[in-house]
Amino acid sequence: MHRDFGLTDDQCEIVGAVRAFVREVAAPAAPGFEERKEFPRDLFRQLGQMGLAGVPYQERYGGGGQTHLTYPAVLEEIATGFLSQAITVSVHHLSSFGIHEFGSDHLKETYLPRLLAGEWLGAYALSEASSGSDAASLRTRAQATNGGGPYRLTGTKRFISSAGEAEFYLVMARTSEDGPKGISAFAVEKGWPGFEFGAPESKMGWHASPMRELVFEGCDVPAQNLVGEKGQGFTIALAALDAGRLGISACSVGLAQSAFEAAVAFAGDRQQFGRPIIELEGIQFMLADMATSIEAARRLYREAARLRDSGERSTIAASMAKVFASDVAMRVTTDAVQVHGGYGYMREYPVERYLREAKALQIVEGTNQIQRMVIGRSLTGR
Repeated sequence: MHRDFGLTDDQCEIVGAVRAFVREVAAPAAPGFEERKEFPRDLFRQLGQMGLAGVPYQERYGGGGQTHLTYPAVLEEIATGFLSQAITVSVHHLSSFGIHEFGSDHLKETYLPRLLAGEWLGAYALSEASSGSDAASLRTRAQATNGGGPYRLTGTKRFISSAGEAEFYLVMARTSEDGPKGISAFAVEKGWPGFEFGAPESKMGWHASPMRELVFEGCDVPAQNLVGEKGQGFTIALAALDAGRLGISACSVGLAQSAFEAAVAFAGDRQQFGRPIIELEGIQFMLADMATSIEAARRLYREAARLRDSGERSTIAASMAKVFASDVAMRVTTDAVQVHGGYGYMREYPVERYLREAKALQIVEGTNQIQRMVIGRSLTGR
């Protein structure tokens, strides 16, 4: 398998440094953080110090100035050792993207240096209890006050990754009843009066990536913290998700890679019928299918990233990469458990955790059913 497929020498050098960090630091620490359900803040800071909290953003704001291909390649490496940490970086990217691409100079200068250095953690707040896939029906309101004063936020957001830990939140709220055109985006800081958090969610996996509800009870947001134009929030949200789907694609490939490697190692050690089970044709066929699908998913997301770097429209390519790669992660982790037999169901081995972690990849950043709708509608020519 060609993990460095399509990367330049410079990109390989960056990815190699991340690979070493994951192997020596992140991967050994991951099981403990997951077991304790503890957010690894120090690891995030270390990634920030390595320049990995703002890989594709302008250097003038502290970003790495790298390509959109470099960023998901880095995420893939993080995900091979610690998926929750990769998800944290991906969500951080969503919030930074909104400011970098649509924010005023004031917002960029205020927030990007801290976000891109990893001093602050960012979160992205679109989903609500009654508006998941139907994001345009969100109900959180931002009421403008008289005389150019602050917007008053009221409502709740659900399933927000990094909630409570993040210092910065990119929040989508309704400023009018004009459907998607009535949604605006706001830069909101943790600790502002009227902004609280619900209890931590109890999840199947990603235990080191906290998820909580955001509760706004008359939180005043300065008018200058409107991101982009009033009514542009839905456009900002979708643009961020285009980038986010590449991130989830890369995370999916990284997780699948780890599950595959665990299966190969176990099959090489496990003796049955007087020989290692990796010599059995049935096991070899399973491993061959796993290797092929991982490589196909990797090439698909990297081609989508190259389209983005070239300035071409990459929405459909990103949706294809996300749906395919996350389905691959689910299938490969399931097969990795099967290769382990009864041991795969035990927490003694990592593949049971990989299987639990894979499921959410088919849901976040737009469910795979939504991705298929996006792809399908593109085929109609409308």
